Amino acid sequence: MTDNCFHCGLPIPESVDFPVRYREQTEATCCAGCQAVAQTIIDSGLAEYYAHRTQGARQAEALPADILQQIRLYDSEELQKSFVHQHDENSREAALILEGISCAACVWLNEQHIRQLPGVLSVDINYTNHRARVCWDNSRIRLSQILEAISAIGYRAHPYDAERQEALAQKQRKQAISRLWAAGLSMMQVMMYAVPIYLAPDGDIDPDFLWLLHWASLILTLPVMLYSAVPFYQNTWRDLKAGRVGMDTPVTIGIFTAFFASLWALIHKIPHGVYFDSVSMFVFLLLGGRYLEGIARRKAGEATESLVKLIPAFAHRAANWPDSRETVEATVAMLNPGDVILVKPGETIPGDGVVLDGSSAANESLISGESKPVAKGVGDSVIAGSVNTSSPLYIEISQTGQQTRLASIVRLLDKALAEKPRLAVAADRFASWFVALLLLAAAGSYLAWHFIEPARALWIMVAVLVVSCPCALSLATPAALTAATGHLAALGLLTTRGHALETLARVSDVVFDKTGTLTHGDMRLRAQMQLGGQTAAQSLAIAAALEQASEHPVAHAIRLAAADLACPASARLDSVAGKGVEGEIDGMAWRLGSLEFINQWLDAPLALPDDWHADCTLVVLANQQSAQAVFAVGDTVRADAADMVRQLQQHGSSVHLLSGDGASAVQSLAGSLGIADWHARATPEDKLAFVGQLQQAGKRVLMVGDGINDAPVLARADVSLAMGGGTDVARASGDMVLMGDQLALIPYALTLSRKALGVIRQNLWWAAGYNLLALPLAMSGHLTPWLASLGMAASSLIVVSNALRLVKRKS
Repeated sequence: MTDNCFHCGLPIPESVDFPVRYREQTEATCCAGCQAVAQTIIDSGLAEYYAHRTQGARQAEALPADILQQIRLYDSEELQKSFVHQHDENSREAALILEGISCAACVWLNEQHIRQLPGVLSVDINYTNHRARVCWDNSRIRLSQILEAISAIGYRAHPYDAERQEALAQKQRKQAISRLWAAGLSMMQVMMYAVPIYLAPDGDIDPDFLWLLHWASLILTLPVMLYSAVPFYQNTWRDLKAGRVGMDTPVTIGIFTAFFASLWALIHKIPHGVYFDSVSMFVFLLLGGRYLEGIARRKAGEATESLVKLIPAFAHRAANWPDSRETVEATVAMLNPGDVILVKPGETIPGDGVVLDGSSAANESLISGESKPVAKGVGDSVIAGSVNTSSPLYIEISQTGQQTRLASIVRLLDKALAEKPRLAVAADRFASWFVALLLLAAAGSYLAWHFIEPARALWIMVAVLVVSCPCALSLATPAALTAATGHLAALGLLTTRGHALETLARVSDVVFDKTGTLTHGDMRLRAQMQLGGQTAAQSLAIAAALEQASEHPVAHAIRLAAADLACPASARLDSVAGKGVEGEIDGMAWRLGSLEFINQWLDAPLALPDDWHADCTLVVLANQQSAQAVFAVGDTVRADAADMVRQLQQHGSSVHLLSGDGASAVQSLAGSLGIADWHARATPEDKLAFVGQLQQAGKRVLMVGDGINDAPVLARADVSLAMGGGTDVARASGDMVLMGDQLALIPYALTLSRKALGVIRQNLWWAAGYNLLALPLAMSGHLTPWLASLGMAASSLIVVSNALRLVKRKS
């Protein structure tokens, strides 16, 4: 055997020659597979991977023919329905799980390699769960080619499977319990030998028997050193290979120092120098603390992960509907839009759809946060992931797989979790410096005590290394933000940007759109005033023809009112944002919009009575001669809007109302809700300017909206919230999405975000205070190594437990 493989790090067998050229040098690899992978990485311009990785890659193997055939099956349109989201004809997005990821450099390598593939539009990999989001142009590259390219650099990728991911997590938990059990058993056995030594007066135990007890302690400590403590060694080795010191570096140094110093004292029979009991005890305490910490962190994030597991694997498909109601078992992955399924009471609805037959209720709490079941009857829409609670329903599927609303929620959460908040980045940077200073402090303590009391110098250094807790500093921010994000997601408020909660806690002003936000957005034609010589039906038909291409709620109300009328053909339609629409019908120019928009066009301005449907939005229809009709379109205010505004004001937030509707309607709504600052006829440019003015005055602005016209101002605000029932564009622009449209969650989110910021401060103060107190105690010789390890484990656990207070259910 000679050197280790340049790629995977395994020993290279004798008489094997598979060289690669790296930075003008020839490096040796152990097999043809590693040679091919290493050469691919280098030829792709990704050689920096070998400079920054913190652990050797897995040994590369050529893909067997059967595996290649399986990979190519993923190009099947039918198979992709379950895990691929199709944005348009060619653009597709898949959720993948990567195997073989061992450090941050692996993530960097995969992202860079995949991005270089022609046709790949974007790729993001979450290091914590190894889940990747890959978007590609299917006309230029196939999914199987992406998977093969990942395999070419020594990794494996496959569609994300919640059950498979859970199995891997379960395996890691079992391994952690096994290591903890071994350390605990060793600690108890070693203490059985150590306690008599500590309690017996000097000379009471025969020297030969005393050293026999010490040798027994060594043998019982070996499982701890060779098995239980291995994760600390692995993490330290990865960090040192990357040229930095990590949080496990002091722990590893402390373990090695204590063990080998005790071994030296045992071999040379140095009295009072053997402390194998301390080694086993602080490894057990550290592993126990980290295991409990892991449980707490999983609990904090379980609300977001639970969404991925909602869709069932099988469904009852009514193959001959409506001729027959008999069903056959079918996999959910094979369902298509238009298929009819039977969902029995207690079963989960596998796709978005419409009820064809039956009357029941659906529990949508995991999606919208609303715990009360929602009644469902013929014609009502249902959401994938909701549970049918009472009676059988026959449902026509409209969306399946990655096209469902649930899948879009999961994509938003993945996007948020991939972003690291600024506070977390700062804490990690500080923790890294802290570890370096800690190593200097430990070395200084050893040197000082070497001159004061040499016998204690080594153990005081070990206590200094073990007592500090940089983990608490790094956990302080992400633990609290993860807990708060998961809690809000369970209530129906999704955080889609990493900075949202951090910024929300500092909000001073809240700006609301009107229609679809403070009101339901279910606009209806309330009244019509005829001004010209046409009949009411003729005016309504012309208005509907002008609004045929608009998605505005007012346009929808007019079209709905004219549903039974024969609308004339319109030409040259031109929409003027925030004002109205103009077009040509039968050779005559027409306008439909606000009073100001119409009066700019007419020679004789129109005046309307102040008291005529003041609570409605007034829309005027006119041709070049005169105004022909006025339509009063009204909406209903959300039941919780007034209480929500009051709570925001009680919390010290200034509330503003911006709307493109008429002044009378906006003023009426603002008065009923207690909003003093309101602005009507606001165009998208006006809304942008208003928010910009607030920001220039030093305000932190939360913008709440739902329409496509709100997308620019949602993007401009410090933090934005889009209504879940609004447009896709608005939801994409929002930092948060209110899935259930429950306005009461907005002041609660403000309160929770401020509480989360308070918990973060508490955690940071605790971590800093603990280290400032514990380090001097350890350096002055007042803490033993095992007591120091107990303090370190407890410190991390306190930080995570404090963050879990944010997971308490909203009362």
